[in-house]
Amino acid sequence: MSADSTSRPLPPMHRISLPEPGPPRLGTLATGTPVWLVTRYAEVRQVLMDPRFNRSSLYAADAPPLLVVPNLLDAPDGLLNQDGAAHQALRGTVQRAFTPRAIARRRPWVASVVEALLDDLAEQDRPADIVEGFTRPLPVAVICRLMGLEHVDGERIRHWADHALSGGAHTAEEVALAMREFGRFAGELVATRRTSPGDDLVSGLVAAGDEFGIDERRLVTLVCGLVVAGHETTMTALGNAVVHLLTDGQAAWPGLAKDTAAAATAAEQLLRTVPLSEGRVLPGLIRRAVEDTEVGGVLIPAGSVVAVQTNSAGRDPDVFPPGEPDLFAPLPSPGIAFGAGPHHCLGAWLARLELELALHRLAARFPRLRAEFTPETIEWREGQMTRSPLRLPVSW
Repeated sequence: MSADSTSRPLPPMHRISLPEPGPPRLGTLATGTPVWLVTRYAEVRQVLMDPRFNRSSLYAADAPPLLVVPNLLDAPDGLLNQDGAAHQALRGTVQRAFTPRAIARRRPWVASVVEALLDDLAEQDRPADIVEGFTRPLPVAVICRLMGLEHVDGERIRHWADHALSGGAHTAEEVALAMREFGRFAGELVATRRTSPGDDLVSGLVAAGDEFGIDERRLVTLVCGLVVAGHETTMTALGNAVVHLLTDGQAAWPGLAKDTAAAATAAEQLLRTVPLSEGRVLPGLIRRAVEDTEVGGVLIPAGSVVAVQTNSAGRDPDVFPPGEPDLFAPLPSPGIAFGAGPHHCLGAWLARLELELALHRLAARFPRLRAEFTPETIEWREGQMTRSPLRLPVSW
């Protein structure tokens, strides 16, 4: 939605205010459930890595409500909501496809997708919409190719993803309908790959699931989760990175074109400093204390809901230099945009590769790329868990 004449335009994501890093403090979720907000780097890592803060207890009989409108991340049998041995068994069915070595082998064809989209973009009339022509289709094309879904209409996938991660843009009934359609599609896909396997991620998941006794419902939920998570975060991060680089971060543009190593470092800094969401508590970053645990000098009682703010932690002045980031300076500590611990994002290395190649090749192919928008005129994709530009007119 765009701001009307009586409302203030939304700021770009790299300019939004975030909770200041500090000791854990009590807040409230939209459902009214009390939540401990953890904002400092070391304590965010502690919560994400300590088994005394888990996911499965969020779905226990005595658990308080977390979401006003359920979404895909709310499935109790999903990968995100398992812990311990059950989580490792389910994660093990897919993890091998997303190791750094496995992703490195995918570099040539990810690069080919990037180049094909840039070829098409170069032929468009100017100003051209770089969201429609590049930042949105790139992650969708990559995950579809990885999962053998090139035959599926990308708009269907976008429709399901918008509902799967809705943050208020859709009603509970609309979300439920879309998720039923998505589930039927994934169920049919699993059945097809079982009888006619191919060289794709879904076929590998089905084979591993059958070998390790993963039931059909969990396999279907896993497929849905991978389709959505495999492009949603990257699409949002890339679109918001372009906004930053064509406005306040223009000085970095020539450096991105230099080589892929420079672009990879810049991608890490952009992931650290350009949030995906506007300070809202993201469901995937919520945990529940299973016993009394001290965090940052504060005793968090057993049964408490805890949310980590990775965006604030990424700007913790005790860890990272304050102020505008030097995009080409290596991070002094590991970034936590993809989480940490047992639930560290499976697709982190794939997202990094896409961002690196996208930023490098975009800057190399279009050294004079310039915004035909201002921060005040951007139309934003709202009502989701994340916020990203709907369109960005550019020229070169």
